[in-house]
Amino acid sequence: MQHTIPLFPLSSVLFPDGALHLQIFEVRYLDLIKRCHQQRQPFGVVSIKQGREVQVPGEVPVLQSVGCTAHIAQFEPVQPTFFRVLCRGDVRFELQKVSAGALGVWQGDVTYLPKDPVMDIPSHLQAYADKLGKVIASAQQQGVIDQLPISPPYQLDQCGWLANRYAEALPIRADVKIQLLSEADPLQRLESVVRLMQGLT
Repeated sequence: MQHTIPLFPLSSVLFPDGALHLQIFEVRYLDLIKRCHQQRQPFGVVSIKQGREVQVPGEVPVLQSVGCTAHIAQFEPVQPTFFRVLCRGDVRFELQKVSAGALGVWQGDVTYLPKDPVMDIPSHLQAYADKLGKVIASAQQQGVIDQLPISPPYQLDQCGWLANRYAEALPIRADVKIQLLSEADPLQRLESVVRLMQGLT
């Protein structure tokens, strides 16, 4: 079943349960974010394959085929023409079609992908859960947990959640992150993330 949702193209990649901080100043997105906040509706975050985040007249961005819906968790209208918002990633989707909408906001016909099945961390990967757990515990003890780009609940025993948190933080290309986001098997995604991490050391 397809759904039509407003799109917010970015150069970055949002994963389910991930935190996304945005500073909104373009007219098209001021209206979008205000409506989504008031109506408690999500929008789709999709990575730009070719193009720019800021609208350029006559330029149509080429978007990745997989994205993630975002819900507004915190909304701060600093000025009438400047918002600060904190969003949370929710459901992955496949982007089937893109069309122009009101005020220049792109609309996407999307098919939602299943949420990750519950899958416990295997013993050979437990060290990665322990490592992230120590980072979270240290931030809590120091009173700086709000500075971490991670929000509760901390599902350190789940492959999908752990893979997504590491994938967000890795200094890798957006197209590689898209491959991880597209992976349906959370254990395979976690093992792919671990291989990438080992390749960076």
